[in-house]
Amino acid sequence: MKPLLEALWYILPAYFANASPVVFKGKTPMDFGRKFRDGRRILGDGKTWRGFLGGLLTGTLIAAIQYCLTPDFYGSLDTALKLGFALSLGALLGDLIGSFIKRRMGMPRGYPAVGLDQWGFLIVALILAYPIKTLSTGQVLFLLAVTPFIHWAANILAHKLGWKNVPW
Repeated sequence: MKPLLEALWYILPAYFANASPVVFKGKTPMDFGRKFRDGRRILGDGKTWRGFLGGLLTGTLIAAIQYCLTPDFYGSLDTALKLGFALSLGALLGDLIGSFIKRRMGMPRGYPAVGLDQWGFLIVALILAYPIKTLSTGQVLFLLAVTPFIHWAANILAHKLGWKNVPW
């Protein structure tokens, strides 16, 4: 597999984990409606337990499917599941960190934060996955360059499908 395609194949569980909470939705916010010491919500209503767990499951399942399609890429199902879980957890935690920062800055839910929305989930996913399977520096730079465009396109698609209220 060519290095740039390999990078996209590698990060696919994180992309799916990051995108799937809008499908799962959920009612119980992860912060349970609590406010931080600044008086603002910790995360907001958009970050739910159902969405988080659904994203974690989806990303891990994507890695299992990838293993079935390209077992040599992972070497073992165990590695695929560990990497898929790490990438998914990292993507979701990165998104939560971004949401926390946006709330501290007074940004309303759904408000686009260029860079924070597109790179936060990616960077934390790559950090958590690093001990399991790494990418080259060129592959990481490629993902940093293309992820904002993929994120933007995925958000527009989710909006057109009625999964999101706004196209960002």
